[in-house]
Amino acid sequence: MSVRHRDPLGGRAAIAGIGATEFSKNSGRSELRLAVEAVHAALDDAGLVPADVDGMVTFTMDTSPEITVAQAAGIGELSFFSRIHYGGGAACATVLQAAMAVATGQADVVVCYRAFNERSGRRFGSGVQHREPSAEGAALGWALPFGLLTPASWVAMAAQRYLHAYGLTPEVFGHVAVTDRRYAATNPAAYFHGKPITLDDHAASRWIVEPLRLLDCCQETDGGQAIVVTSVERARDLRNPPAVITAAAQGAGRAQEQMTGFHHGPLTGLPETGVVARRLWSGSGLRPADIDVAILYDHFTPFVLMQLEEFGFCPRGEAGAFVAAGDLPLNTHGGQLGEAYLHGMNGIAEAVRQVRGSAVNQVAGASTVLVTAGTGVPTSGLVIGASG
Repeated sequence: MSVRHRDPLGGRAAIAGIGATEFSKNSGRSELRLAVEAVHAALDDAGLVPADVDGMVTFTMDTSPEITVAQAAGIGELSFFSRIHYGGGAACATVLQAAMAVATGQADVVVCYRAFNERSGRRFGSGVQHREPSAEGAALGWALPFGLLTPASWVAMAAQRYLHAYGLTPEVFGHVAVTDRRYAATNPAAYFHGKPITLDDHAASRWIVEPLRLLDCCQETDGGQAIVVTSVERARDLRNPPAVITAAAQGAGRAQEQMTGFHHGPLTGLPETGVVARRLWSGSGLRPADIDVAILYDHFTPFVLMQLEEFGFCPRGEAGAFVAAGDLPLNTHGGQLGEAYLHGMNGIAEAVRQVRGSAVNQVAGASTVLVTAGTGVPTSGLVIGASG
């Protein structure tokens, strides 16, 4: 893959509004209603109304189609609608698609959303129970008969290799869990508000799939999150300061699979994240030292460590110590381990709050935030900056 230069999209679109439902384990309402509530909250945050929206983007996994959400939310005609594949890997890519639509004139105001009853309804953590035959599903056929049925089991394979390759123990994963829960403890919106943990708590939690313990695994959450994207110029006239999309990227590695590419490479890194990292750094002209806050997709703690290494924040095998040192504010909302599992969309909202200066756990002077999406699958990332 050739290395590109400055991102032509950078600085041409901004996030103008964010909105979410409460995060719970039993929402008591439909996924469509959660989506509509989140969309209305995001529009209100931006100072816009449904009639202003002409574009919608979501995940292929969302059960509420763009036109159905538009109808239920009181949105009129749409000139742009799109869906992104690969589960949590789609999170930042929804904003990328929206920004491209705005920058090219396909739409003026685009709402990205994700809503599900992932705890009270279909629980992703329960693993593969039924699949229709598909080309991409064939790769799973090499893993399922041997008991690798759940996301935790797929990640555990790479996590075990990571520990072996660098002579580490599972304690290094605990640093991520402790950091996330420390921030969640002071975030009233977090499910684990007021409930920090220690490394001892991490080590005492039950095994899920060795070397992953319960506290290495993200939550299962009911809820919705929406994000409003428009031009930087229009955003400057709206209710809140714009969060400028400085750079955006998608990435898939060579011979990429979804979570089960155990025969590709050494299993100690995330090639798809490496693609995104190179594109974000070259597209933005920034480097790790320029990042004030990192919001890294934390469905499982080992992949947070690997992301830090792929982005060059620290050498290979040293991310556990890097997180323990606390020099880089990480997942200041509590992440998906501490706040909620919303397929990474709540992490994008936290990045917006940080550059606005309105986060609960505000980092002083934060003006540049890195956000990543799901790993182990084709993925995406953003650099979000404060408006000059």
